[in-house]
Amino acid sequence: MKKFYKNHKSLITDVETILAVILVFLSMLLMFSVKWLMATWSELTVDEIIYHMVAPLQGTSTAMLNEYILHCTVPAALVSLILIGIFFVFRKNRKYGYALIFAFTGATFTTGFTVLNAWDDLNLGNYLASQFKKSEFIDDNYVDPNTVKIEFPEKKRNLIYIYLESTEITFSDIKSGGAFRENTIPELTKIAVDNEDFSGNETLNGGYSMPGSTWTMGAMFAQTSGLPLKISIDKNAMDTQKAFFPGIVTLGDILDKEGYKQELLLGSVGYFGGRKLYFQSHGNYEIKDFSYWKKQHKFPADYWVNWGFEDKKLYEYAKEELTKLSKAGDPFNVTLLTVDTHFPDGYVCEICPDDFDDQYSNVFNCASKQVESFLNWCKTQDWYKDTTIVITGDHPTMDHDFCNEVDKEYVRKVYTAFINAPKEPETKAKRDYTTFDDFPTTLAALGVKIEGDRLGLGTNLFSDKETLSEKYGREYEKKELEKKSDMMIKLGQIDKGAAIESKEAKELKEKEKAAKEAEPEA
Repeated sequence: MKKFYKNHKSLITDVETILAVILVFLSMLLMFSVKWLMATWSELTVDEIIYHMVAPLQGTSTAMLNEYILHCTVPAALVSLILIGIFFVFRKNRKYGYALIFAFTGATFTTGFTVLNAWDDLNLGNYLASQFKKSEFIDDNYVDPNTVKIEFPEKKRNLIYIYLESTEITFSDIKSGGAFRENTIPELTKIAVDNEDFSGNETLNGGYSMPGSTWTMGAMFAQTSGLPLKISIDKNAMDTQKAFFPGIVTLGDILDKEGYKQELLLGSVGYFGGRKLYFQSHGNYEIKDFSYWKKQHKFPADYWVNWGFEDKKLYEYAKEELTKLSKAGDPFNVTLLTVDTHFPDGYVCEICPDDFDDQYSNVFNCASKQVESFLNWCKTQDWYKDTTIVITGDHPTMDHDFCNEVDKEYVRKVYTAFINAPKEPETKAKRDYTTFDDFPTTLAALGVKIEGDRLGLGTNLFSDKETLSEKYGREYEKKELEKKSDMMIKLGQIDKGAAIESKEAKELKEKEKAAKEAEPEA
């Protein structure tokens, strides 16, 4: 062995040097990445990290990529280059081995230090502990849409569903139910007050984002399925899946079955985060994203701002689509996802005002005005009287400092407004609800009757039936949803077309079997 080392000492040293540089680069990249993530994202969750590790990242904002390269890749590369310089200077020195030991030790220490910091910042200990605890909360409370009667009115109403990126009621002023001294979303505030946000006679109200619904795809999944987006990291790579949770029935599935023409309009790339896969798998939505509009020559071939194109264009294209769909005769569901208000600090378009001291407030103020303008346009159209509009934030903002001055006791909720629904709530009390409740509530806002007024983990807020948050308490519900759920894993992994039996489905089958056995023989 000594002879082999002596004969190949130079080669072994070269290998050790290359390995040391690689390890130092990776340890530095990990350290700077975690530091950047913690400084950029507010309330970053392990569920979100895991999901985006297996979901397509095509279409990520160039600004965000540039930020990552600038704050993470470049510093890690510079440290590595300095190390290479040190190695080069001391290459012929007898103590070169000490330099290698120092590099390996430094990489190990840096990695360990970073992991410990991430452990605390991401609450990894509690997350890992929760994964060893199973909860039957979902199994016991999930209402499978296949097991209840869902009855549409004879004349079906159209639906316009607008997901407002990162929009919370928090951004309204304190007297209106927000948490800011000055209202950054006055138009949205008025829309919620004039329509329905289930606040009763109190100040603004909105939906609470439970675990599994605190990022865009998780939020869209929660609001249309009534479930948290919890996946198994080893078997659910969303860039290779041919179906997205094929064992569930969603809002899109129900509307598709009823003959609705459905479109998802967005100014970013549809593949990002598995959005295209989800909406095509559940409802046969036609996806009209950045790539689609580019092929329609709506803007120059080299045009790209923020995540694709700005919301101003999205609303213009939505008007064109709504005009075409309204002439086709079939009921329609046009779903929009905005992006200008994405953190950090949002995108300033040509129509943004400059009334506030910070950029993000101005962007939200601009978004508020654009929603009002779009809604006013809708009200002038012939089809409006037969159309329900739902406007909701997708999740609370992840910007790390925008809500620094918000009281820690203040409960942050996403913006919610149901507009032009054909019915009034059965109770005037302020409701405690989550974004899961949007699923059955949206159907009810279309005049649909739902047996039992519950779907997924959601409750029809137009009814007087308790939400799960009202029944169990928000903190208990949150704690249970953080735990591992065998049912969610099965729902995500089964082959398309196969059925997962919920508790209600099993009970229904048992009742039918018992009734059949009780029938007298002919």
